[in-house]
Amino acid sequence: MLKPPKEPMRPNGPDDEPPIDELFGRLIDEGTDYARAEFELARAKAMAEIASFIEGSKVAAVLIGSAVLLAQAAAVVVAVAVFLALLPLIGPILAGILVGVVTFGLAGLLVWLAVHKLKSVK
Repeated sequence: MLKPPKEPMRPNGPDDEPPIDELFGRLIDEGTDYARAEFELARAKAMAEIASFIEGSKVAAVLIGSAVLLAQAAAVVVAVAVFLALLPLIGPILAGILVGVVTFGLAGLLVWLAVHKLKSVK
């Protein structure tokens, strides 16, 4: 005949307490469940905040990208205008070299400033 499975010791009276290993087992299980629930809640809040930030930043990102492209076009126009202004004075070769050197110098200065700023952040 089959015997019923052994059941854990249960308190029999009002003064009996469950065994300490059972109490610690329950404590660990409930603590683990609580920690997982808190982690999932924090993760859900963070994901909702990130999604909200991204959703609100889409238009701003498009506007900034458009502004960068327009600024680049304006820089090209200024460089061409300076080249055309210098053309009758010093000739096409020297005007092109001068405008190119000054433009590359400004670009190098901006890169140097960006690198210096990034190093100071660390």
